[in-house]
Amino acid sequence: MRGLAVVVAALALAPAAVAAPPAVSAAATPAQGVAPLRVVLTASGDAASYVWALGDGATATGASVTHVYGPGRHVAVVTATNELGETAQAEVVVQVAERSVTLEAPRAADHRGAVVLTGVVRPAPATGRVTLHRAGAWVTSVPVRAGGRYRANVRLLGPGPYEARYGAARSEARTILVRPRLVTSVPATVALGGKAAARARLVPAAAGTVRIRVLAGDRLLAQKRGSGTVSVPLPAGAARPLRVVVETEPQPGFAAARATASSDVVLPSLGRGSSGPSVLALERRLSELRYALRGVDSVYGHDTFEAVMAFQKVHGLPRTGRVDATFWRLLAKATVPQPRYGRDDHIEVDKTRNVLYEIVGGRVHRIVHVSTGATGNTPVGSFRVYRKVVGWDWVLWYPMYFLRGFAIHGYPSVPAYPASHGCVRVPMWIAPSLFARHGHGTRIVVFT
Repeated sequence: MRGLAVVVAALALAPAAVAAPPAVSAAATPAQGVAPLRVVLTASGDAASYVWALGDGATATGASVTHVYGPGRHVAVVTATNELGETAQAEVVVQVAERSVTLEAPRAADHRGAVVLTGVVRPAPATGRVTLHRAGAWVTSVPVRAGGRYRANVRLLGPGPYEARYGAARSEARTILVRPRLVTSVPATVALGGKAAARARLVPAAAGTVRIRVLAGDRLLAQKRGSGTVSVPLPAGAARPLRVVVETEPQPGFAAARATASSDVVLPSLGRGSSGPSVLALERRLSELRYALRGVDSVYGHDTFEAVMAFQKVHGLPRTGRVDATFWRLLAKATVPQPRYGRDDHIEVDKTRNVLYEIVGGRVHRIVHVSTGATGNTPVGSFRVYRKVVGWDWVLWYPMYFLRGFAIHGYPSVPAYPASHGCVRVPMWIAPSLFARHGHGTRIVVFT
């Protein structure tokens, strides 16, 4: 009995067997980056199996798993189990930043005008391209520069909304107010009883509707509203000035546009001795087109006669010095001629039409009725003023000599046809101002 007790006691004093948990460690590659981030999670140790809680609600099994993380701080925990069912855990932290892209755009710009869109991608990528979209449709793509910045030049075809994209990142949408182009056509003059119309259209047509009003003073005479090209006949039953007002009713994303113009209903036939509003309208229009006048005074004097003559010469009309319906029609459509022989200050003389163009600042300053040599002997070419005489030089008034005895000068008689001995005759009242503006060395070009 006593021996048995010793054995039992010895067993009781022996240490109990203790099971060791499995060894385990965890790693993430990469452990940080920008969403969406593809990460390989690896567990190592002496366990028989591994179960992962990936930190964003997802789970997986295996010593090596791949998972795509969104933005945030994620703690992935792996539980390792050995063959005896004993467990141990390890964890690894994955930091994922959210990629963002901004977009800056002007508040307003002209339709089809160039606009600059800028922004920043954060965190700044080492490389890549930002794509720009308008109303979901691709517009262009540009590279990301240093610091994540980008810059794009686009042509404004619509208000947007515009959006910048970099990978899965999207900017806030930006809308640009589009200023449309209002194209109007209003004749400067309408002959009494004639037919003419004011027209307008909006570019782009989707920018809104157009409304045209025709007024005499504050009195509304006619109006029309519509899309596309809108046309309103001009009331020509009385000689009077008309005012045309064109306005738009814009669609969302487009700015309103407005334009005004004037049109004069005029007497169809005018000549020396006429006066009144129709003559005033005639003189205003001739002055706009740079035909030389002493003044705009509502009186059809000799200077008005000469300006009308110059216009008739330029446009191949009979040289009558009188205004008729054909004259009015051409006058309404006419434009200022362009210099033929350079943009410096100089004088051009057209022998065929017998008109002089005074060029100042690169533009036609005045168009003058002249008379050249009766025998066609006025020299053709490019010359320089080499001599000037104040006042009279024999029968030449304020002459500017450009070759031997040939000069541009004032003379009492400047008929509608070539009549001089070879010089270029200009009206007496114009000669002093030509003389004063153009000094020695001024270029004179005579052409046919």
